[in-house]
Amino acid sequence: MAKRVSRSLLDPLFMPWIKSFYRALKIPAAFPPEGIIAVGHTLAMIAAFGFAWAPFHWWGGLLVALGVAGNHIADCMDGTHARTTDQCRNGGELLDHFVDPLSFSYWLCGWAVSVEQLGMGMASIICLYATAVLTNIKAKMIGEFALATFGPTEFKSLLVLYGLIQSGLCLVNGPTAMNRHLAFYAFSALLVAGLLQLVLGLIKAVREVNAFGEAPDTTEWETTRGE
Repeated sequence: MAKRVSRSLLDPLFMPWIKSFYRALKIPAAFPPEGIIAVGHTLAMIAAFGFAWAPFHWWGGLLVALGVAGNHIADCMDGTHARTTDQCRNGGELLDHFVDPLSFSYWLCGWAVSVEQLGMGMASIICLYATAVLTNIKAKMIGEFALATFGPTEFKSLLVLYGLIQSGLCLVNGPTAMNRHLAFYAFSALLVAGLLQLVLGLIKAVREVNAFGEAPDTTEWETTRGE
């Protein structure tokens, strides 16, 4: 299993609070960590619905903020619960990493719907999954699963802020053109930043696997007949 390393700017601030919140919840020891993953994933779907309606209704932005924040808290607590209750399982680890990019893709779909930009939505999801694949392949090759300085915590914090701003604007002024412009330009900035981070991350990853990875695999493929 690859070593987990977080270089996040916000994790040192948020993680102690999340651990304290976990202890306060007093989740039963028999409750499976996969259940927490399911709760977080459900909250992600609720947030996606909020993204689609955020420029038009005050409750849309509120669903974004609550859904994204709740998803991140659950994402941080599932591993804590697994370790605390001695329920660490490879299947749980796989499920956790499988649903993470799905949650982000829901949000991007909802956001694309709100600005009626199918092309931007497709580009953002391709960028998201390219980044996820790159991160996992690099982790396999160098034995370290690393979160960037601007990683999931920072990204989700911006999404929460976006939802709160949209909710406030709708409460004060109603669904004006300003809300739709905010949604479009924020989504555009997110897409540009994601593409730039992907390119820079790819260059850095190639250098790291060349410098710190194991010896390159020079074996040939074995071909066998299917049974």
